Amino acid sequence: MVSTAKISCRDVWKLFGDDAKTFLAEHQGIVSTESLKEAGLIGAVCNANFDVYEGEIFIIMGLSGSGKSTLVRCMSRLIEPTAGKVMFEDKDLLQASEQELIEIRRHKMGMVFQHFALLPHLTVLHNVAFPLEIQGVDRASREQRAREIIELVGLQGRENYYPRELSGGQQQRVGIARSLAVEPDIWFLDEPFSALDPLIRREMQDEFLRLQNLLHKCIVFITHDFDEAIRLADRIAIMQDGHIIQIGTPEQLVLEPATDYVAEFTREIPRAKVFSAGSIMAPPTGNTVGNVTANTKLEDLAEAVVNSESDVAVVDDDGNIVGQLGRQAVLDVLVGKNTAGGRHNSR
Repeated sequence: MVSTAKISCRDVWKLFGDDAKTFLAEHQGIVSTESLKEAGLIGAVCNANFDVYEGEIFIIMGLSGSGKSTLVRCMSRLIEPTAGKVMFEDKDLLQASEQELIEIRRHKMGMVFQHFALLPHLTVLHNVAFPLEIQGVDRASREQRAREIIELVGLQGRENYYPRELSGGQQQRVGIARSLAVEPDIWFLDEPFSALDPLIRREMQDEFLRLQNLLHKCIVFITHDFDEAIRLADRIAIMQDGHIIQIGTPEQLVLEPATDYVAEFTREIPRAKVFSAGSIMAPPTGNTVGNVTANTKLEDLAEAVVNSESDVAVVDDDGNIVGQLGRQAVLDVLVGKNTAGGRHNSR
């Protein structure tokens, strides 16, 4: 992962209620649940601290009411935080003027929400081009850019369709295309696939991963679905009652839950969905057949490895062998014995 933070939250608070800023100042940021209740305040986001890196899919998840949507809206200042800093390109967005924010949202941020919010009287082409029209881009240029993005999301040939003529998955693709038209540096997605049928949702996840492999965006993605999170995430932040309880890779959350809440949250997740070849591979010895990439999930490779007479080589994105994976390592994961980290002998 690239080490440059694209956007950072520092001591971000969002309290709902009267005199919230005064309350935080008086308590110097040291706030208990009891003190919030006594003051008649609701802690929607409590002292959030994290970085999101270039090229990273950072997923925020939690139960309904945990604060995840509020946090993302604080990051874009669609909701005004009570306190803290949101750093983007060395600038604190909480200190930005209204005009500066408008320009940043128009040129630097893409947003996709659960409800597609397409303009019903505009075609696919004009819906996608609409943000560029707001920027003042000339018609020929914005329509050319819109056609490129429409092709990118797999809707070529439907440029002149209206939203009512599209399926739910196609409408969501239009929403994604519209958010990408401005070539955002940061992409915020708030449960973008939750309203879709399961098969369409899976297709959209595949499409999302394909786009990310091409575009390498900095992405903040909200979901309440752990299966979706572990399929898409580089890292996951789990929220409870406005607090970020733990941040880690899917493997880290399953193997090393910071609290009982996180353990319960991840308890039913099949390990084969979480672990990748790279997390349980042994050092390479050269006696292998075939290969799998290090980030391939075990559910996608288990049958082939278990049925193989020899270990399977594990390669990085450039095709270099970085380890090998054998039948016993995979079987140990499937029966719950493996603790990851490449500790297995191959056989």
